[in-house]
Amino acid sequence: MWLNNAETLIKEGKATLSDAICTRDDIMTYLIKKGLDPNHSFKIMEAVRKGKVAKGAEPKWDEYKQEMKEHDVPDWYIESCEKIKYMFPKAHAVAYVTMAFRIAWFKVNYPLAYYAAYFSIRADDFDSEIMIYGKEKVKEKMKELEKLGNNMSVKEKGVYTILEIVLEMYERGFKFLPIDLYKSHSTKFLIEDGAIRPPLSSIPGLGGVAAEGIYKAVQEEHGKFMSIDDFQIKSKAGKAVIEMLTKFGCFEGMSKSNQISLFG
Repeated sequence: MWLNNAETLIKEGKATLSDAICTRDDIMTYLIKKGLDPNHSFKIMEAVRKGKVAKGAEPKWDEYKQEMKEHDVPDWYIESCEKIKYMFPKAHAVAYVTMAFRIAWFKVNYPLAYYAAYFSIRADDFDSEIMIYGKEKVKEKMKELEKLGNNMSVKEKGVYTILEIVLEMYERGFKFLPIDLYKSHSTKFLIEDGAIRPPLSSIPGLGGVAAEGIYKAVQEEHGKFMSIDDFQIKSKAGKAVIEMLTKFGCFEGMSKSNQISLFG
């Protein structure tokens, strides 16, 4: 409905947002206003919103197109109908917009709660190595992705969206706290001291299962690990996980081994 359809029509000045097809109801009411038979208007709407027209599976489409042209329906409108694969009913669209207003209210009035919830939901695309060290690093990564243009992968587009929200958060004066072995949750972003503490799972390469294992070991320990070796045994973390946690400073101040040196 939007990409390569309504968006292009609006940018090219062929249509305005109020003219473009936004919900299935728009088609029927527009065609009736143009003077088409109400029954035909309904059938055209149904054929379009189910994607039958886009798939070339509507046997009467040539007949309907001719009828629309006879009632001065512009070519761009007909072509727009031919691109639509599925459409929401208006009530469904209204429900989405209502929810968007609710989310926006939280974003304005409870920003940390909003960002913590948003990042927790989109955690798979959150990369702490890029995102928690200030806005300059975020801007640098955004420029790198922008250079890819249309070659950006689905994954990279998801990362770019997260980067936009992270930059917005920084611009509003909020920040991230370091990932902490004892304070970070396995998968949830936590609000702490007016900032947000990223979870263990936001470390690139550290999957949800490994993060849950670490978090569980920390909870069961009820205190500090004696050493990195002690942590590795109790969390069952592999060498790669230990290296990643070390990189993020999670073992700062912790000795490598339980053994005491006689000459230390």
